[in-house]
Amino acid sequence: MRVAIVHDWMVSYAGSERVVEQMLACFPEADVFTAVDFVAEADRAFLKGKIPNVSFVQRLPLARKHYRNYLPLMALAVEQFDLSSYDLVLSSSHSVAKGVLTGPDQLHISYVHSPMRYAWDLQHQYLRESGLVKGPRSIAVRALLHWMRVWDARTAQGVDAFAANSSFVRRRIRKTYRREATVIHPPVDVSHFGLKETKEDFYLTVSRMVPYKKIPTIVEAFSQLPNRRLVVVGDGPDMRRAAAAAKPNVDFLGYQSTETVRDLMQRAKAFVFAAEEDFGIAPVEAQACGTPVIAYGKGGVLETICDGENGSPTGLFFAEQTPSAIADAVRRFELRAEDFAPANCRANALAFRPERFRAKLMEFVEISRRNWARDQAAGRIDAIAA
Repeated sequence: MRVAIVHDWMVSYAGSERVVEQMLACFPEADVFTAVDFVAEADRAFLKGKIPNVSFVQRLPLARKHYRNYLPLMALAVEQFDLSSYDLVLSSSHSVAKGVLTGPDQLHISYVHSPMRYAWDLQHQYLRESGLVKGPRSIAVRALLHWMRVWDARTAQGVDAFAANSSFVRRRIRKTYRREATVIHPPVDVSHFGLKETKEDFYLTVSRMVPYKKIPTIVEAFSQLPNRRLVVVGDGPDMRRAAAAAKPNVDFLGYQSTETVRDLMQRAKAFVFAAEEDFGIAPVEAQACGTPVIAYGKGGVLETICDGENGSPTGLFFAEQTPSAIADAVRRFELRAEDFAPANCRANALAFRPERFRAKLMEFVEISRRNWARDQAAGRIDAIAA
């Protein structure tokens, strides 16, 4: 069986690339396809020596720095990959990868990190955060997003079986594509985040500082809690806003190495997470360190954090992305801090280890192959009968 693995684009070793890494562990002989490949040499180990097949977008002007500006062309680019010689196509898609062309004798399984959020339910949020609510540029972008929705919905029909990285994304797939999906939570390398029972007196948040991560909101919350210390790791466009909201009890460390982040996660009293994520790897990594999570109660965290209703608590939720809601959650956490046992946090995180992902993926591929073969055989019988 010849296997092709298709990924949207490769510019770093992040959450979706970890899925590709585990796909390659399941299918080591597979060929890899992606719109662009700009991964640094130091981060290429996840490709296991593979050199991805890239599209024409790789050679366009300024593609390394501004590859996202070529998103409409990427939809065209992935359709140019000739996958006709492969029996199984696995796409790892949060944007365009699921749009590859396959034939009736090929099985296409798409692992969806999310349908294009900025083109579907989060379009208006994206336009606001990008300053594109009004004006000619806004009209142009809205037209482009409309075209992307049409393309995205159409190409969903070329997928034989969908997997979703969370129940939250499964609902998105049902809403946008009118298709059912099997949930396979993404792999989290919990083995690199060891348990530490003893905690220190500070809270931690780690994130890229982009608007939907709500880092300034977390900082504002701790401005209402002057006796609690917050450590902020990360950098990005929202750094200035976050720094402007900070009081002396907030420390900004900027970008830090994986080793430093791991050390901080192990020592922190709790990890604070205010984003609405499709899954959210950082809260799982924090729990692997034995650190409970204070999180916005929407999205994938509802599947990765236990608030005590169905098992030992590993964190608690707040209902609004506001400073007052976060501050109140911190106070509630401190009233019941003894309930959040580090060992229980660790045990909860182990459910997302890579070995489990690989087992579930292979099981899903096998079930999909059987169903596909059954449908193929039924189609041939119907044709003979006709």
